[in-house]
Amino acid sequence: MNDLLPRLPFADWIDTGVDWLVTHFGTVFDGISAFLKGIVEGAVDVMALVPSIVLALLFALLAWFISTRRIAIFTLVGLLFIDYLGYWYSMLQMLSLVITSVAIALVIGIPLGIWGSQNSTVKKIINPVLDLMQTMPAFVYLLPAIFFFDIGVVPGVVASVIFSMPPTIRLTMLGIEQVPKDLIEATEAFGSTSWQRLTKVQIPLAKQTIMAGVNQSIMLSLSMVVIASMVGAPGLGEEVYRAVTQLKTGIGVETGVSIVIVAIILDRITQHAGKKKQGGTLT
Repeated sequence: MNDLLPRLPFADWIDTGVDWLVTHFGTVFDGISAFLKGIVEGAVDVMALVPSIVLALLFALLAWFISTRRIAIFTLVGLLFIDYLGYWYSMLQMLSLVITSVAIALVIGIPLGIWGSQNSTVKKIINPVLDLMQTMPAFVYLLPAIFFFDIGVVPGVVASVIFSMPPTIRLTMLGIEQVPKDLIEATEAFGSTSWQRLTKVQIPLAKQTIMAGVNQSIMLSLSMVVIASMVGAPGLGEEVYRAVTQLKTGIGVETGVSIVIVAIILDRITQHAGKKKQGGTLT
């Protein structure tokens, strides 16, 4: 069968397309790279100016305000544990990369999800693209990112954005589409515009589902930190990768536990952020 049919040069087409983009839009990619690198490194530098104990307390207070006292205590103890292990600065680098990636994913993903929920044609176009983004191996995202943005933190950010964006888009569409039809009909009966219906009814009622998408995007972005370290992204992922390549089990477990602590903190905070507290402080 292979002798009868010629090989489809699909890989050659992809390489040609990448080369064309790099040749004609290299300046644009350089600007994006400088911008993203400045944001990530700037955030790390700002957080590094604050003593670790003070920053840990601030994060704990934020966790208490958004979630519960137990999560606040876990946040304080967990961050101090990471500090005492000697991975504080690496944790800040990883946190900055994750926050930047998730922020970009949300800025792009939530509007796309809203658009898809309001337009069936857009939804039909978006869904296959999301299927491709979610099933494509994460390592594949790194290859074009390296060509466009060189080695360093920026390819890690770009790959994390692509990898973590689909849940935000899907759950935003799902949350808005699940708003009860009778409420939509009631708003229409009172003469509300599409914009009023969207901002006053659909989005507020879909808040918990949208926040679930945000939560999943954060978790997926965290799962990319080790993969991103393979192209030079700094942080705890780099420490894990170095431990694996040098067969240092103890360091690998230390850094792995540190990533888990950060993941639990972010997971619990974002879970509670989508729920409105009822009556007093939760414990």
